Parts: sequence; structure tokens; C-alpha cells
Amino acid sequence: MKKIIIVDYGSGNVLSAQKSFVKIAKDNNIEVDVLISKNLNDVKDSTHVVLPGQGAFSTCMNGLKKTDGLIDELCEFALIKKKPFLGICVGMQVLLNKSFEFGEHNGLGWVEGTVNKLEAKILPHIGWNTIEVKKETPLFDSLGNSRDFYFVNSFAANVKNKNYVIAETEYEKTFCSALQKDNIFGVQFHPEKSSKTGQSVIKNFIKI
Repeated sequence: MKKIIIVDYGSGNVLSAQKSFVKIAKDNNIEVDVLISKNLNDVKDSTHVVLPGQGAFSTCMNGLKKTDGLIDELCEFALIKKKPFLGICVGMQVLLNKSFEFGEHNGLGWVEGTVNKLEAKILPHIGWNTIEVKKETPLFDSLGNSRDFYFVNSFAANVKNKNYVIAETEYEKTFCSALQKDNIFGVQFHPEKSSKTGQSVIKNFIKI
């Protein structure tokens, strides 16, 4: 049986993410155990890890640092064991080197790049918007023509290696709305709030 950990670090809508993963797995007859946890042994024993995120970049990083050994265990999971990892919203942004949100803050540094403020007159960017898929990826398998997802963001990832950008979205200017580096995935939108298109992404991630 697959075991998915929704990382509990004191930020992010962990309950909503858990409910979405449980429902979609059940609807698709996938045997999976979905836990909200920050226990290092849970992460170690899991097949998939999801890092949800909302709020400030620094709050997310500080939350991860509060549990001794958690960041090291996540690095072992994603970078050494190369198991499927999904960052959502700010959980995607912290995969990069640093953010310039209210100062300068270091991220996990798994994907080279920075997080910068969107160049738009009205912020936050909130509501439904369309992604343009740039590369084939199992995360968007059988997505079809429906490419609308729910966003809430004022900052976005500026990924140095454009080969890792798997989707872009236009909000006055174009920004990276999804990335993939090997087994590491990130989405700026909220799949758990994105109706059927979001359900497809969650199902695809579970199946990876």
C-alpha cells in the first residue's frame, strides 16, 4: 500500500490536502494511507510526500526548521531516495534557493532559482487561471483541454533552468506555474481547490 505524508509544519491547509488525497484515491480505487505528520519515521517510511503551503515564504521555512531533522529527512527522501515529492503553492516556492518576499530568505535549494514578486498592477493574483503545459510530464497525464486551476499568489518562482518549467501562466506577464526536476514536482496553483483538473493532478501524483 502507498503511504502519503502531508507535511505538518504549522502552515498550509493540511486538512484540505489530506481530504482531497483520500477522496481521490478512494474514487479511483487506489489503496493509499494519507497521514498528516512531521514525524521523521513517517517521512522515512512513506512512498510520497506532499508539502502544502500558504502565507509567507519565511513562515513556511521557519516551520520546517522547528522540527529537528525534518529538513534533512525531506532531503534524504527527495534527493537521495528520489521518491515522488510535491510542493503546493508556497510549498513549491521553498524548493528554490531564496525568496525576496519581505526581505531575503533562503529556501531548500533543490531547484536553482529565486522567488520574486509578480509584476502586476493588482495583487494578489487570485482565482481561476489557465496553465500552458510546456513539457510532457506524468503530473499532467490525460489532463485534456481543461487547463484551469485555482491560484492565490503574489510571488512566483523564477527557475534558472527552463527545462524544469513544465507549465506557465499569464497574469499580465508570464510566470512559472509548475515545475519538475526528476522526482520533485511543484505547482503554484492549489490542486485541492481546482475541481476536476486539480483532482486529475492529485490522481496522477498518487500514481507516480
